[in-house]
Amino acid sequence: ADGSAGWVASFGMSPVYLAALPLESIAKVYANGPDVVFAGGIFPPQPAEVVEGGFVVNGRWKYSSGSLGSDIVGVGIAPKSGDTFGLPRIAVMPRSAIRIDETWDTVGLLGTGSHDLVAEHVRVSEEWTFVRGGLPNLDEAFFRYPSLSFATQVLSVVSLGVARAALDALADMASGRVSVTGAPAIADRPLAQVDIARAEAELRAVRAFFYESIDRAWDYVLAGDAVPVAATNLLRLSSTHATRVAADVARTAQMLSGMSGVYNDSPLARCVNDAHVVTQHAFMGDITYQNAGAMFFGKQPLPGYL
Repeated sequence: ADGSAGWVASFGMSPVYLAALPLESIAKVYANGPDVVFAGGIFPPQPAEVVEGGFVVNGRWKYSSGSLGSDIVGVGIAPKSGDTFGLPRIAVMPRSAIRIDETWDTVGLLGTGSHDLVAEHVRVSEEWTFVRGGLPNLDEAFFRYPSLSFATQVLSVVSLGVARAALDALADMASGRVSVTGAPAIADRPLAQVDIARAEAELRAVRAFFYESIDRAWDYVLAGDAVPVAATNLLRLSSTHATRVAADVARTAQMLSGMSGVYNDSPLARCVNDAHVVTQHAFMGDITYQNAGAMFFGKQPLPGYL
């Protein structure tokens, strides 16, 4: 529940990015095996001077999760030739080529280590770049899954785990702890019994929605069919809804724990902070509900949603 789960889950996204590299570059990345850690800072794309054979990269990028544990990093660039800019690209380089500014001083998800990346006159050959959002150069089912939805899900699944950890932590402390006021133990309080049952039901329901949406989309992928926009919409909606419900569940567990849940060394305090930080991510905003609702009425979502 300390957020380290997010550090691991987010790395599941790296093959989606790296598959857009030329095949020769992909082979070099994994020449010594699959255990290669990739971290990225995509936004904002920074102007990169076009030079013979590649680009000169300068700039700062935020929210590079797992950067301190990475082998290679990728940053967003806007190729610049005179006054003309090319399509946004990702420039991949060894971690040693870039400076990590440890700016990730947050209330939760500390384990993601989402620090800033800083590049100073790093020359990157063109074969170590790819167009952002470009098609993968590997033909596997995994690369036909909606990539934006997957990028959202690797965040949402952390919330589900954190919420489960919060309920487990409350269960561990509930039976033997008697209130300093002489009130019954948490497990013996009728209101606590009602609230924990509701939280358990809500978490299981939203988890079922989350995985049902994944299974439905994956069935299309395995069949060789494009994932319909309606199914992709459910991937996005279930992801955002999972984070919101998970945060509420973690907070419910903390409230039921009484004063013991307010201390920094309490697992429940860490669960609440971690779960709420996920809800702050741009993918999890209320705009998701707006877009999903628009599609429910047969209207088009805003660009970039699907």
